[in-house]
Amino acid sequence: MTARGLPLALCLVLLAALGGLVSCSGGGPDTTLRVLASDELSDMKPLLDQLRQDTGVRLDMDYEPTNEASDTLLTGRHSYDLAWLSSDRYLRLKAKRAPAGRTPATGVQSTSIMRSPVVVGLTAQVARKLRGKSPGGRLSWADIADAAATGTVRFGMADPRHSNSGLAALVGVATAAAGTGGALRPTDVSCDRLRGFRSGQTLTADTSHALLDAFAARPGRTNALITYESELLTLNASGRLKQPLQIVHPADGMVLSDYPLLLLDPAQRAAYDRVVAWLTGTGHQRDIMRRTLRRPVSTAVTRDPRLAAPLDNALYFPDDPAVLDRLLADYGDPRRRTADQVIFLLDSSTSMRGARTTALRAAFASLSGADSSATAEFVRFYQGEKLTVVRFGGRPLAERTVTVRRPADLTALEDFVADGGYDGATAVWSALDHGYGTAEQALRADPGHAVSLVLMTDGENNAGIDRASFVSRYRARRADVRAVHTYPLHFGDSDAAELRQVASVTGGRMVDARAQSLSTAFKEIRGCS
Repeated sequence: MTARGLPLALCLVLLAALGGLVSCSGGGPDTTLRVLASDELSDMKPLLDQLRQDTGVRLDMDYEPTNEASDTLLTGRHSYDLAWLSSDRYLRLKAKRAPAGRTPATGVQSTSIMRSPVVVGLTAQVARKLRGKSPGGRLSWADIADAAATGTVRFGMADPRHSNSGLAALVGVATAAAGTGGALRPTDVSCDRLRGFRSGQTLTADTSHALLDAFAARPGRTNALITYESELLTLNASGRLKQPLQIVHPADGMVLSDYPLLLLDPAQRAAYDRVVAWLTGTGHQRDIMRRTLRRPVSTAVTRDPRLAAPLDNALYFPDDPAVLDRLLADYGDPRRRTADQVIFLLDSSTSMRGARTTALRAAFASLSGADSSATAEFVRFYQGEKLTVVRFGGRPLAERTVTVRRPADLTALEDFVADGGYDGATAVWSALDHGYGTAEQALRADPGHAVSLVLMTDGENNAGIDRASFVSRYRARRADVRAVHTYPLHFGDSDAAELRQVASVTGGRMVDARAQSLSTAFKEIRGCS
């Protein structure tokens, strides 16, 4: 059927209703629109050929990773008529900082075309293991983070600096770790709670398509993929895997991509409307779902049974550019992973004997996996992490360092924490000076090391060097050593003013452990160091 004599508005109505049985080209020459698109939309090409035949609009597609495409648009130096991204949230957030006159994301027409959440695909063996530990068998981002920390989950994820799927996953995990249920705020990402999760990433790529190719080409390197639901379903149906991945829709929420089509050049509004009407027509929504396994935006389309999982727990995307900056900076380059080292300076004066040492050991046990709460799962000790414990009284008494490889390593450390050998004095500043000496050795051996100190004491300094001597020695150390922060715990009868001085001098933060358990205080510090 053609509609050369119909008014454009009526033709668009028929086009949407009949799903492409009407041509609105009017018999005139084709219109070509230049489109900057997310690379994963290359799977739409066969449908776009049909769109041209039906509407007379040819989409000349240039493909880039989503975040890179958004950065191109933000320069204001391009000649694109439309943008078609997996999500425009990164673009709109970054546009808040764009110079006046260069804000392509504000005030432009935008229409959602299809949807797909970012989810987790697990091998059958790993899925069975994790579900066996989870009440009801439903898994969360916290469960995935915990399993990554123990080495059970080794996942592939696209680089969040380039790819929307990687960024959406990172936002999802960080939102779950914050535990607020709302959009991430700067205070939610001022502390890195993603160390354990990050340690499980063993495969990355700049794009989600390249990630899937790498996963299929090297089976066994990873046992999980974090990407779009549609791409996991497509990979399962491709025959490229010996066994399909089991898809997990995290119970603590998912970030949803809606593939918006953006009108950048208002002069092309008529052609844009024809394209939108065609893409959102019931028949073509069904075709998109069948070809790409993305969810239709049209409620008139019956979903493929593989898309039956509800999406009622969609997570908010940050609305503050600073949140995104910090999140990406904290996560770093997925191709360059160095394990962190935490140096614990633990008071072993006689006042710690008995219940206080018992509480201290329990605190370490809670970070070793004894506490299965969501907050603990995001801050637990993780595989490959280096942990140093220095027990001190009037001087450093004993020191033990382990690199976490197996549960026995953490058990040995817990035993060492409670290993007696108490002393009658408390040399806070001497212990701190010793800790920075240990940090300096670590940084000399591995300049890329991330090191932090935790100071726990229940008393006042009454031995060893004084504050002035420590500060003098601290300021004489190398710049990278001075950048190591100390996080003191206010516990028992310790001097709060003195501990605030420790935090102030070293750039850390004091945590009050008097109104909460030591385990809770240690978890708070783990989220901030």
